[in-house]
This record gives sequence, structure tokens and C-alpha cells, in this order.
Amino acid sequence: MAGRVMVGMSGGVDSAVSALILKQQGYDVLGVFMKNWEEEDDDGVCTAAQDYDDMRRTCDVIGIPYYTVNFAKEYRDRVFSVFLREYSAGRTPNPDVLCNTEIKFNAFLEFAMMAECKALATGHYARVKRDENGRPMLRRGADDNKDQSYFLCGLTQDMLDVAMFPVGGMHKHHVREMARIAKLPVAEKKDSTGICFIGERSFRKFISKYIPTKPGYMVNIDTGERVGEHEGLFLYTIGQRKGLGIGGKGTGDPWFVVEKDVKDNILYICQGEKNPRLFQNGLTTAGFHWISGEAPREEFDCTAKFRYRQKDVDVHVKVTDGGIEVKFKEPQRAVTPGQYAVLYQGQICLGGGIIENPLV
Repeated sequence: MAGRVMVGMSGGVDSAVSALILKQQGYDVLGVFMKNWEEEDDDGVCTAAQDYDDMRRTCDVIGIPYYTVNFAKEYRDRVFSVFLREYSAGRTPNPDVLCNTEIKFNAFLEFAMMAECKALATGHYARVKRDENGRPMLRRGADDNKDQSYFLCGLTQDMLDVAMFPVGGMHKHHVREMARIAKLPVAEKKDSTGICFIGERSFRKFISKYIPTKPGYMVNIDTGERVGEHEGLFLYTIGQRKGLGIGGKGTGDPWFVVEKDVKDNILYICQGEKNPRLFQNGLTTAGFHWISGEAPREEFDCTAKFRYRQKDVDVHVKVTDGGIEVKFKEPQRAVTPGQYAVLYQGQICLGGGIIENPLV
């Protein structure tokens, strides 16, 4: 046997194929389903129940034991509480990055080590590569369209040292084909989208249960004119176009969210897709996590992402006492406080930090 590996299984096809690959490679595989959220949906149905059943049936086909572990308290304390605090402060957080850092590769990793596992595997599309000194580095997934290294930017050297990403070198269509050949029950299961604890539910309806809505004015940032009313600042994000309900005013061009004033409860908007207010020349972060443990240099050029689905952009980075200052080679649209700025040197993910302020 190649050793014991715990696989975090979500009930989806990526983690299922990850477990299958490790089993075929001779590892002693344990499939574990993490329950991170206990609330039922609006119809009184626990949304994790179907995922758990899919995981159980998958493990039976692969021929591995399966277990479940409850991290609901840890998730509320370390992820959801931060999520609510950030939204209340007018920012737009990314709970998936925090979940990977605090739950999957922290609490769950500790659980795996207690079970005497040599490694923790997940279905992420990412890879681990060691440098000339043997230090593990986070590398993009082979499938550019599915690469999830952005969400893993908070991992440390110790975490990567015992992390395995079996599908990281594959393309999604090959993963599904492997699942079909093995007759896994999740081979055709639709990929999950959105924030994990909200799922397919309305974000507005869900979040309003935790943060009181406080209506206020929408103000044209160019003219100072009140052009509408918002339903609560936390319901809007920078760059948002849909759902503003003020079409037809002004020039007739679409309106976009450009700024939030939490103190005075004002949502600032602008009109026109090419309005200069929508574009920024850089950003600063509130701290920065370097996966290697240190910055490459005090100043350097690299590429960056400021949201998951964004294409890489060329940037110049200056390391500061409080994080980093990033200057864009070309102005970028809708840089959003609360999201993560993630840096790359070629295929290697250098790390990430929470966007604090856009730079005009």
C-alpha cells in the first residue's frame, strides 16, 4: 500500500474521481464528507442530504469506506461570521477562500492527521510542484477554464506539503469521462455554483435574514443627483448593473454601482459602460499571504486576478508594511474591496490578500 489518504468528498464528480484515482494508485483511501452548514432551505429540506447520499453511493462503487465529520461550528465561527461582518461593512467577501484556509486545510487537515493519514486530497483543479529546494509551490490547474488556485491562495507550505489534487492535471471532460467509465453515480451531476451555504437559493432572501436591510438613496456620483433608492448596501456589489431599477433616466445608458458610503448609507452609481468612475489604476491589500512565506522582492512585475473568472492582467507590485500596492499596466474595471487580489508568476500562485482600497 502507498499509504492512507483522506479525501474530502463533496458529493460531486471532481472529488469522486479524485478518490477513484488514488484507489487505483494503491492508496488506502478514506472518503469523508464534511458537513459545514446545518440550516435547512426554505422548503425544509437539508441541502446536504442529497450530496451525502451521492458521496455514499460513489464510495460503494469505488470500494472505499466513508465517514462524515461536522465542522458547522468551526465554519460559523471562522467563515460565516467574517462573511457577515464584511458585508455589514460594505465590502464583498469571498467565503470560498476562507473556507479552504480555515476549514478544509485547517480543521479538516487536523482531522486527517489524527486519523494517521499521510495526506489530504480534494477535487480542486490545482497542482503542487516543488522548487529546487524541495519546497511545495501551488501551481495552476491544467484546465485553464477550471483552475481553482485562486481559491487556494491562503494555503501555507505546511498545508501544501500534505495536500494532493488528483484531478489538477486533468481537463474537466476527461474527469467526467473517467467517471462514466467507472460507472460512478455522479458522472453527470451538475457542478455546484454560487456560495456554498446559499446554493441555489436567492442571495437577497438568505442574507436579509442575518443583516437588517436599511434603505437609502442612490446618488449619481458625477452630478450628486438622487436618482433612486437602494434596499440595503449589502445587497449590491461594485460594478453591478442588474437590479438597480433606474433604467431610462439620464442619457438612457445603463447604470453601474461604483461606490458605497456606509456612514451615510449612500449607494453611488454612474452611467455608461465606459464611465471613468468604473475603472481603477491599482489597489492596496489589507495584509498579504505569501505561500512561500516571503515576498520574491520588494518590487516586481507579475500577473494578477482580482476575481475568480477574470483573465490575468499585467501588474507591478510593491511590497509595503501593511500588504502590497498593485499598479495595473492598463486600467481595470470594478475592483471590489473585500475580494482577493491573487498574484501569479507564470503558472505559480504566489499568494493572495484582501483588497482594501482601489487606486484611481
